[in-house]
Amino acid sequence: MKNSQDLVPLGKTDIMITTVGVGTWAWGDRLFWGYNGSSYDDADIREAFEVSLENGANWFDTAEVYGMGKSEGFLGKFLPSASEEVLVATKFFPFPWRVRKKAMFRALKKSLKRLQLNRVDLYQIHTPLGWWSKPKYVSTLADAVRAGLTRAVGVSNFNTEKTKLANETLQAEGVPLASNQVEYSLFDRSIEKNGLLDYCLENDITVIAYSPLAKGMATGKYGLENPPPGPRKRLYPPEKLQQFEPLITLLKKIGAEHGKTPAQVALNWTICKGTVPIPGAKNAKQAAENLGAMGWRLKPEEVIALDEASDLPD
Repeated sequence: MKNSQDLVPLGKTDIMITTVGVGTWAWGDRLFWGYNGSSYDDADIREAFEVSLENGANWFDTAEVYGMGKSEGFLGKFLPSASEEVLVATKFFPFPWRVRKKAMFRALKKSLKRLQLNRVDLYQIHTPLGWWSKPKYVSTLADAVRAGLTRAVGVSNFNTEKTKLANETLQAEGVPLASNQVEYSLFDRSIEKNGLLDYCLENDITVIAYSPLAKGMATGKYGLENPPPGPRKRLYPPEKLQQFEPLITLLKKIGAEHGKTPAQVALNWTICKGTVPIPGAKNAKQAAENLGAMGWRLKPEEVIALDEASDLPD
């Protein structure tokens, strides 16, 4: 069940989203997450969807490039069986050959077909590649709202300058910039240091935090004795793992005091910072754990302690 503490407006819109959403990057993704139907299969993904709803989440974030359409396809199959309204966010990827504004409309209509929807709740430009951070192209998002294909629009991976330009461009079109989806976690606080978080909070632009568990580092599972597997091993070499040991110890300590896991503490920290995390869930267990970050709050002194423990040199 959702309570009022667990719902926040999406930017300046009247869309109310839960303080934790569900990221679906891993749904069908072979390259990074190793989806092949054996380590986790379609049944696991369906259970992740159902358990997320049962535990209070009301929205899912996907993209046309996640699993090259598979992630949207999974959501499209699951949505008809949902017992309550589910909000859906997806993204447009600015491939180099997409040089005309109408490419966005074609991509959005294909996403809607995979999702089996007439419109999405949030449509985002996935990254500011090529022309797609320029006002002429960002304004296409407003056209999509006016066409009734999306309720709200956002950007992803836009820096402060590009976010400001996108915000001003859409304001001139009479459509608010609802969100900016960026990487943010205790293990990557760059948006605090470069002014992006402050700008978004001051302008009622929701910061959607992706990789809020730092690709598993905030779960407490990994460390010097047990480094993360696959591509993640390169992201966290031994010297970094050693740097993060005090932070991981603190996550475990605070978690024990609240009866929560390190992951739930890490997610709650991002909520306390005014952002909305979208941890990934490949199965029911992960989904249930992620949503255990809602319904409570860290004490102010715990947030400060986590700030200090994670304030490491770049």
